[in-house]
Amino acid sequence: MEPTLDPSADEARQWALEELSKAVYSQGPSLVQRLLNWLSDLWERLMMAGPAGAVLLPVLILAVVAAIIGIGIALGGPVRRRRLQRRGGSVEVFNDTTREAEVLRRSADAAAAEGDYALAVLERFRALVRTLEERALLTDRQGRTAHEAAEEAGTRFPDQAAGLRRAGELFDAVCYGSAQPGRTEDAWLRELDHQLQQASPVPAVVVASQGWSTLR
Repeated sequence: MEPTLDPSADEARQWALEELSKAVYSQGPSLVQRLLNWLSDLWERLMMAGPAGAVLLPVLILAVVAAIIGIGIALGGPVRRRRLQRRGGSVEVFNDTTREAEVLRRSADAAAAEGDYALAVLERFRALVRTLEERALLTDRQGRTAHEAAEEAGTRFPDQAAGLRRAGELFDAVCYGSAQPGRTEDAWLRELDHQLQQASPVPAVVVASQGWSTLR
């Protein structure tokens, strides 16, 4: 049978202070200090309650630690997204390689019909890129980012190059959570997709020769 953990009041208080002072729980000096002050005040109140307060203190410590960890997890996603944006990171277009362009378009239409324009924009951009792959205007490769897709497609469709760059930036912004698209953005992306389906691409040999000329 394991021994019962029965710390003295001073020991329990010291453990609480040490635990909350660890860097993993810190969100900044001011927040830590406020937590420590709050816990210290609550500890005093519990000690005034007698033996019952000493029994409840370890439970309180665990609850506070769990709350801090939960807050850290909740805030971690947006923080990481902002850091990626500052580094100029771009998101992979596809998280799978199986859905065809028309399947993606139907998914975008269904999302838009339900008012989920964020999903609609993501699926419509994926449909746009997948169409270019199916037309052999872009190579079908894994790991292509929205920025790369927009730049590569822009070489084949110079008249739509600016729109493609904007579409890639919108895709990334929605993925990062820094943009909340609506009906207007979805309609604009739908029109861009339609334009690309109707436009004639610059032949690959011309693109290659222009690239060679630029390198020279």
